[in-house]
Amino acid sequence: MTDIFIAGCGDIGRLVALRYREEGASVAALIRSPEKAAALDALGIRTVVADLDDPSTLAGLTTAGAILFYFAPPPGGGNLDPRVRNFCAALAPGAGPGRVIYMSTSGVYGDCGDAVVTEETPAIPQTARGKRRLDAESVFREWGAVNKVPVVILRVTGIYGPDRLPVSQLTSGQPVLDERIATLTNRIHADDLTRVCLAAAERGDDGDIFNVSDGHPGTMTEYFNAAADFLGFPRPRQVSWEEARQVMSPLMLSYVSESRRMDNRKMLEKLGITLRYPTLAEGIRACGNET
Repeated sequence: MTDIFIAGCGDIGRLVALRYREEGASVAALIRSPEKAAALDALGIRTVVADLDDPSTLAGLTTAGAILFYFAPPPGGGNLDPRVRNFCAALAPGAGPGRVIYMSTSGVYGDCGDAVVTEETPAIPQTARGKRRLDAESVFREWGAVNKVPVVILRVTGIYGPDRLPVSQLTSGQPVLDERIATLTNRIHADDLTRVCLAAAERGDDGDIFNVSDGHPGTMTEYFNAAADFLGFPRPRQVSWEEARQVMSPLMLSYVSESRRMDNRKMLEKLGITLRYPTLAEGIRACGNET
């Protein structure tokens, strides 16, 4: 089996790594924290402790012929992703991966209102975080074209799961938009996202872009209410746009300021995905089963 290399091995990277380890694959992960590296080593995942912000730590990356999953987020600030640039620059010619799966975000599409968003929809990000992700997509695609390496892009929507429910937001009393004015958001359960990642490595073609969502858009308010009910917390306070601009964090305000209705048909059909959690209700219930 082809070797696997994961750059940025957080919770999704760990799930992907464990799936491949179950199949007997050799898995390596680039991670910045020595403490987290030790935990991955204990699971049979070989680790490379390095800092994507420091090119000097990236020398000698062992990615030759491997399937590369790049899950590391861009740094905060600016419209570019220097981490992706540092990573690609560290790959010696002819010693790079055999295939790249880059986890991007649906935020690259910007605000699309109530329109259905397919992979053919122009990517016109309006936030800096969306612009950084689109920049990273471009860097990988250009690197892949020069080095003749297939690159597959996953434009992922909001991820939730047993360890990704909005506990801190709910317990700190952060408000949400009034349901009557809340914008459309899209989600994917962490387990389904993991399965999409593996399917993209197996069945995705060079240049493919996949919208990754459960296909059932809702609102952030609906999601927070469902999570609060499941966790036994009070539902969050709902506020108007005027109050939201005063009390919400810039990041949360950027999320609720954009609306999209994501189409996931290409993901389902080309990657052969049958979602285990196609609705929020099913996914939230599963969080209890998996904890």
